[in-house]
Amino acid sequence: MAGVSAPLVLLDGASMWFRSYFGVPSSITAPDGRPVNALRGFLDAVATVITRERPRRLVVCRDDDWRPQWRVDLIPSYKAHRVAVPADSADPDGELDVEEVPDELTPQVDMIMEILDAFGIATAGAAHHEADDVLGTLAERERRDPVVVVSGDRDLLQLVRDEPVPVRVLYLGRGLAKATKYGPGEVSDLYGVPVHRAGPAYAELALLRGDPSDGLPGVPGIGEKTAAMLLAKYGSLEEIVAAAADPGSKLSKAHRSKLRAAADYIDNATRVVRVATDADINFSTTSDELPLAARHPRKVVELAERYGVSSSIGRLQTALDKL
Repeated sequence: MAGVSAPLVLLDGASMWFRSYFGVPSSITAPDGRPVNALRGFLDAVATVITRERPRRLVVCRDDDWRPQWRVDLIPSYKAHRVAVPADSADPDGELDVEEVPDELTPQVDMIMEILDAFGIATAGAAHHEADDVLGTLAERERRDPVVVVSGDRDLLQLVRDEPVPVRVLYLGRGLAKATKYGPGEVSDLYGVPVHRAGPAYAELALLRGDPSDGLPGVPGIGEKTAAMLLAKYGSLEEIVAAAADPGSKLSKAHRSKLRAAADYIDNATRVVRVATDADINFSTTSDELPLAARHPRKVVELAERYGVSSSIGRLQTALDKL
């Protein structure tokens, strides 16, 4: 293995098993007839990511609270409309607007956790926090290895950075086969935000333009192009707000009026949109080192046979064998 250059891979668990549930046929079942499409798809995706990224450490981040009350208190519309939808209702970038767990997925999440535990692969969550906050906290803490965040959620682009260790986002919006890795340069190029603070600027862009998939209204009259232009000109949301409050600034009257009218929204949404970086993380294991062999091999074999996923378990072990 490649020593310190091997990354810490942080998997957005819920994002990945939702995508597997909607992307793999529900006709795939265990010997007893229970659906295992999400389980099989998730295990295959983990094996693919391990083969691609060759990590030394890996954590599957859990969504222990998908709609934390503290975020709802700040923005009542936050995720208020989310319901389960079919995969073909994904947005043009492939992002699924799904939160309510379908009845056939809930038991498969338990199956996933059983197998991860038997393998000794770390999972992590935090009370009153979303998986985004777990990912953000673990990425923020890291001071040793480069970090790769794997998710189909564009909100995580706010985590990209170069220092103190590189943080990249492997975005799964168009599927793992077409996954794109984003760093500050790619986020800056795609969204027009300042490259030196591309991650935080992306969060500010999302706040200003709004995000219907999260129930964030945005600043009325400020779309993505205008938000990018303002961030490019002033450098940060803080400086944009200061310009709106300064009668002597060169900010146009129209933009000044819109921003000042939305002052309360901007203040509240700032805390909602930015992922937490100080969540109290609960780990399932004492180490996030990726095991090269199952911690409880007999249990893994038993679960593989019970759920009919021996081939997926084999692919996962093959990926680990190559590290």
